[in-house]
Amino acid sequence: MPGTGHTAPPADETFDVVVVGGGPAGATAAQELASKGRKVLLLDRAGRIKPCGGAIPPRLIRDYAIPDSQLVARATSARMVSPRSAHVDIPIENGFVGMVDRDQFDEWLRQRAATAGAVRRTGQFERIERDPDGMAVVHYQHRERLRPGEGVPARVRARTIIGADGAKSGVARQAVPGAENTRYVFAYHEIIAAPARPPAGYDGSRCDVWYQGSLSPDFYGWVFPHGNTLSVGTGSADKGFSLRNAVGRLREAAGLADAPTLRREGAPLPMKPLRRWDNGRDVVLAGDAAGVVAPASGEGIYYAMVGGSLAADAVDELLRSGDARALAGARRRFMRAHGKVFWVLGIMQRFWYSSDARRERFVSICRDKDVQQLTFESYMNKELVRRKPIAHVRIFLKDMAHLLGLARV
Repeated sequence: MPGTGHTAPPADETFDVVVVGGGPAGATAAQELASKGRKVLLLDRAGRIKPCGGAIPPRLIRDYAIPDSQLVARATSARMVSPRSAHVDIPIENGFVGMVDRDQFDEWLRQRAATAGAVRRTGQFERIERDPDGMAVVHYQHRERLRPGEGVPARVRARTIIGADGAKSGVARQAVPGAENTRYVFAYHEIIAAPARPPAGYDGSRCDVWYQGSLSPDFYGWVFPHGNTLSVGTGSADKGFSLRNAVGRLREAAGLADAPTLRREGAPLPMKPLRRWDNGRDVVLAGDAAGVVAPASGEGIYYAMVGGSLAADAVDELLRSGDARALAGARRRFMRAHGKVFWVLGIMQRFWYSSDARRERFVSICRDKDVQQLTFESYMNKELVRRKPIAHVRIFLKDMAHLLGLARV
């Protein structure tokens, strides 16, 4: 029955939609389609927790009705740390950034999808084949109530498929042309216990972002509060860079070297949205599978859930109209709403993160109140702030002064 959790797989059952992947994108798509009366299978592999700082903006909390019970902390300020260890503290005025633990948050989203009517199964996606009538058949290893590593072959028929199975998506590589050409960065973090005796300068309501080449040659390190725990991590596209050693250095610098380590997680993250998200027939991608991790910030939860919603809308339109062109609408609508932000952030990351000298100037720029206000307004509401043109002019002039070396760091 819907909402009762897992079920044994009947042979050759047909679903309106098979959602592969139960992270924020897949769980959101499954919940929204099930709420519309579609017959949905949500297929997720067990034991998957993505390395993630866990920050969610007010726009996400509001749009997706996230209850307070899912917030393990509320960040009310951010600290940016430069290569010379100078820091800039930025208060989050008139609000907060919610912090979630992905192991709890993702499971809550999956359970919400089940409550809406989606069928949940645990298993590992293997491949898509076609029945003689042309309908997709999803093959997977069903693993429920079996020991780790064991599974039994299972298959279901699917009128449509949403590939939300993360970076290096198996669905994308099999069904969507060009997906195999995606470039990745690699993220790693450690979940540690919050210190019983906080080190000097510690603030459990503050997100610390470290812009130092020793912690990442092309990204940043982070220390994010999670209530009784902390996420300490970093990322890089440089395969020769030791993320684990960098996190060790970050913990030492933050006074957290002796805190108990509860778990370690690592995963690839896509560098930019794929050029195509659908196969023109019955498959569409969402979340990391579609490449929607924001450059510079690495933010993914909000964009994953938006992508899940758009994929759900596109699939519902296809099922209603029979017109497969509806699937392309998911990417088109996403890029119309967020493509410019991704473009700006991509340029910012390539320029400001390229050397410690530029990182030092970047952190210095962030002392400016105009920069702080416009940045946080854009982050909190997920829109580029177009009002206050005088503030944009002031920021432009200050940026040029830093670029030309005329401003003091």
